[in-house]
Amino acid sequence: MSLCHSYMPNYFSIDDILSSQERVSCKIEVKLPGLGYLDVSSESPDLQSGTKLDLPHWLAYPMNSRTHPFVSIEVPKIYKEAYREILTADACAVALNKWSCYFYEFGIHLAQYEHSDCNLIQDLLLQAFKSRFRLVMDWAHNTGTDPTVGLQLPILERKLFLTGRKSRCLLISWLKEGGGSIETSEMVANHKKRKRAELEDENT
Repeated sequence: MSLCHSYMPNYFSIDDILSSQERVSCKIEVKLPGLGYLDVSSESPDLQSGTKLDLPHWLAYPMNSRTHPFVSIEVPKIYKEAYREILTADACAVALNKWSCYFYEFGIHLAQYEHSDCNLIQDLLLQAFKSRFRLVMDWAHNTGTDPTVGLQLPILERKLFLTGRKSRCLLISWLKEGGGSIETSEMVANHKKRKRAELEDENT
């Protein structure tokens, strides 16, 4: 089975699995019997209403359903207004990997939650990606770029960087080995011959 690398929710994507492990700050809205073990500071067998704790996205999301929300969430600070303003000012100057290695992937997950800030996350991700894409590709196609620069990028951009470098290497290799043997295709050659013959017939 061919598995594509995708930052979109994908059952077979390792990156999607890892990004769904990112923590979301939650507040328990109703008493949850038998789930007290989720709160290590509590000795109660039940998870009490009002308890605040961090849950992985894969657990927090189904508990934040629109119809019966068991928890309310707080959007991580890197997606809040102050950080959105930083990205809007100059996304290329931000070390996104220090914010989160799965900045884009986790952001897509968060955009599904019932929260006012979550409605703005998709546009934030799109604008940040558009602003940084040219920079990443410039690094990938510049022979003087430190190859370890990819380690300073979030996962999605790192993959683009590595793919871009691989494409550049393949192009250079092709130009060195096969670029000098380019020939006109037989179809084009035959077409030119017919055109030449037609012109000669018209002139005779």
